[in-house]
Amino acid sequence: MHLFSLVVIACCVTWTTFGLLAIGSRRKRRVASPAREHPGVTILKPLCGTDPSLYENLETFFLQDYDRYEIVFGIEGSQPALVALVDSLCLRYPNVEAKVVTHQGASGLNPKVRNIRQMVSSAKYDLLLISDSNISAPVEYVQDAVDTFLDDEAHTGIVTNLFVGYGESTLGSALENVQLNGFCVAGAALPTLLGDACVVGKSMLFSRRTLEKIGGFEKVSDVLAEDFVMGKMFQHAGYKVRLANVVLRNMTQNLSLKSFFDRHVRWAMLRIRLRPAGYLLEPLTSPLFMLPFAWHVMGRDALLLAIVLWQVRDVGQWLILRGRHASVLPIVLAPVRDAISLVVWAFAPFKKHVVWRGTRVRLGAGTLLFHEAER
Repeated sequence: MHLFSLVVIACCVTWTTFGLLAIGSRRKRRVASPAREHPGVTILKPLCGTDPSLYENLETFFLQDYDRYEIVFGIEGSQPALVALVDSLCLRYPNVEAKVVTHQGASGLNPKVRNIRQMVSSAKYDLLLISDSNISAPVEYVQDAVDTFLDDEAHTGIVTNLFVGYGESTLGSALENVQLNGFCVAGAALPTLLGDACVVGKSMLFSRRTLEKIGGFEKVSDVLAEDFVMGKMFQHAGYKVRLANVVLRNMTQNLSLKSFFDRHVRWAMLRIRLRPAGYLLEPLTSPLFMLPFAWHVMGRDALLLAIVLWQVRDVGQWLILRGRHASVLPIVLAPVRDAISLVVWAFAPFKKHVVWRGTRVRLGAGTLLFHEAER
């Protein structure tokens, strides 16, 4: 028992330390490349419903400091209010090339991929940049993603970005941001920097021609974790997945506690089907899980160790990614977030179905989606 407790402590300390280092080391300024013509970029924005601050989020993509880009918005079904919102932005920024693709969908059970497949036919450029609707981007976002891609163009498959939670308007939103800026961002940064791609679809820049060579969007039309699978498609084809410098804002306003819980149950369901062994080891990253084992070895000093690890992971990463603003939240909520995450971790393996954008589907191995009646 003593040896096992030491292993648990060592795993938690190692993961927490290297997660922080991975985030800090990523934020290095890239040396400016020699002057050259930059390729055109098509930004694909699949939309579904109106998120809080949607107008402001989308507006940041009209303000990009990049010469050659277009924005293609995709809307499945009849959503006149959404069309009107996008049209108003297009009228406000007539110098930015933008278009709205409305359609009734394509084949496939993943609604986001269905939307993207209809949008791609309207894309002018080979470089595609997919970005979610709840993302707010600084003006250098596109330029930085393209520069990262061109740094090693022959070997780069996907350029992705870390994202940080903003908008603590409710307790659910605050817990979401502590989760995103702690466990989630380290879980994306560290494996990717070590060469084990962990792509999150908040931002993906890649060549359409290269994707078509390795299977295209059709290959991910019936999986829920299309972003992760696409990263693995590029990696298995011999390409690199690279992290850009820019950190994006993921806006999480007005999230209820139930929505927070349901969202992370769904994400946990994805992780256990994508990386079962890694999922089983996830509690080792939790200071709360480590605490009783550390108490067995260290006595009361275990509580101090747990507090230090919470500060390093949740507060330290928050400070790197967001600065001091609202940094009291991870100080207060980190143990609560850990407790909820352990409940989610234990509960998710027993869930077989998810409701995704209004449709209930069964989730299989590799996050393959099935209709309710399918076996």
